[in-house]
Amino acid sequence: MKTNKDWNGKRIVISRTDSIGDVMLTLPITAWLKNQYPDCHITFLCKNYTAPIVKQYTAVDDVLILDELEQLDEAAQIERIKAQHFDAIVHVFPRKSLAKLFKKAKVPTRIGTSHRVFHLLTCNVRPNFTRKKSPLHEAQLNFELLRPLGLTTIPTFEELHAYTAFFQIQQQELPAFIPTEKELVVLHPKSQGSAREWPIDNYFHLAQLLVEKGYTVVFTGTEKEGLLFRDQLPTDPNIIDSTGKLSIEQLMYLIQQSKALVACSTGPLHIAGYAGIKAIGLFAPKIPIHPGRWKPLGKNSTTLVFDAACEDCKAGKPCSCIEKISVTRVLEQILS
Repeated sequence: MKTNKDWNGKRIVISRTDSIGDVMLTLPITAWLKNQYPDCHITFLCKNYTAPIVKQYTAVDDVLILDELEQLDEAAQIERIKAQHFDAIVHVFPRKSLAKLFKKAKVPTRIGTSHRVFHLLTCNVRPNFTRKKSPLHEAQLNFELLRPLGLTTIPTFEELHAYTAFFQIQQQELPAFIPTEKELVVLHPKSQGSAREWPIDNYFHLAQLLVEKGYTVVFTGTEKEGLLFRDQLPTDPNIIDSTGKLSIEQLMYLIQQSKALVACSTGPLHIAGYAGIKAIGLFAPKIPIHPGRWKPLGKNSTTLVFDAACEDCKAGKPCSCIEKISVTRVLEQILS
């Protein structure tokens, strides 16, 4: 099926209903659409917990929250979608239930990868590309789905940095225990199991070295993550535990006010990249979790691996080489 050449005035849904990092690496496609078709209307379909992040991105006109949609019965869901008069939906994160729902709602253009069998029956535009072995960054791969909407060339990774300018973090009141008048470094040690992690003792050692250099260190994470390590935190007034105590809006603002953030491949690392601070990602070089696929956007972002030529990672074997990245090396990156 051929799609319209001019999408000005059209209403387009971008569906990405998974995690923070994945959502943030999808947002640039909305900015591209706005640059190409300034009068198009973009709705971003996401989960409730990522909605505050999407709302900071000025290329997005409206947010449709999956959790709220799922509280309705199917007939009401269809009516709500029909009432929006959407012209197209781009299923960036394939989800069978949503693909079926938007077909039943008779959205005219339904775009989804050809590599999902259920899209054969639910999507009428199916770009053919693969993510698994591609050399492209995840954010670049998302652009493949825009080819039916007029995209002819995938942006380079360097070109993608420009799209972080659409991310406008709003000022928040932070808890009194966070001294914003001091120079802050954020350490985010956990990933809710989504990534290879650097040992927690390394974060503790790094925190102590940063305090010696005059920094205040803030540990971030969910309440559940905080329970895994907060009792082991070094006792120092300049090492602060904020786990489970910040809203996502407060977390974004804290990150923006900090000098640097250190984390593995997880959502706050991507927030730091968008915020323009020094975002330092710790990775294993194993495909498909390597930094070439998942490094954060942002000109001040950087990634560290222990050995880019790790033989076990190249062979796809179990490997813990991320644990060998030295604390000194991370500290030098912060101070550089």
